[in-house]
Amino acid sequence: MRTGPLATRLAALLVGTGLAGPGAAAGDAPIPAERFALARSEMVAQQLRARGIADARVLQAMGRVPRHEFVPPLLRGFAYADRPLPIGHDQTISQPYIVAFMTEALRPAPTDRVLEIGTGSGYQAAVLAELVAQVLTIEIVAPLGERARDDLARLGYRNVQVRVGDGYEGWPEHAPFDAIIVTCSPEHVPQPLVEQLREGGRMIIPVGSQALGQELYLLEKRGGKVERRSVLPVRFVPMTGKALDAAPPR
Repeated sequence: MRTGPLATRLAALLVGTGLAGPGAAAGDAPIPAERFALARSEMVAQQLRARGIADARVLQAMGRVPRHEFVPPLLRGFAYADRPLPIGHDQTISQPYIVAFMTEALRPAPTDRVLEIGTGSGYQAAVLAELVAQVLTIEIVAPLGERARDDLARLGYRNVQVRVGDGYEGWPEHAPFDAIIVTCSPEHVPQPLVEQLREGGRMIIPVGSQALGQELYLLEKRGGKVERRSVLPVRFVPMTGKALDAAPPR
């Protein structure tokens, strides 16, 4: 989930007061890997399993992916906290529960090809990469997309392909997709994404505006038609680019 300026101001306050996580200040010793592993285990138990995330494969993936590698060094001490964290450019890495909830809702299978709109830090793509055959992810903010590509490659996620560009029209060259996940909120579901979802495919997407409210929807394509149900109230930043000018489908 991306919460924009509020999370950025929070991070600035934490840094300014010296609370940006142990080992964050210049010259401090780095945080031991064992401490991150313990924090990750506690995150899975207390934030995910305790709140109803039940898919064993999703829990295992969340327990494997090094979330601290996807946040700025100054905030690594908070990487496994129950909150989003800023990653620059008024964007954030989503709260762990939201990542797990959206991933579980997609019912990822080992043979799936998944499209993600809104790469951000690359963390959600990494979680999906643990669960499916291929992840294709699009980020409109070039510096974020490039950094995510580098981080995912550095961490060995060979089944993730990152593209910098506008995600409203999806990635038709690789369609159809078994699942699509969107991490920014358009005011309507983009028709190109619906068209690129295979029969039986699933899409998880926030829809609405920050002013009027947003809902997270799960869509499933059956018999050429899309069934849609609301699953959670959320708050994401708006989808930008072509989404701002596109008319809703009739």
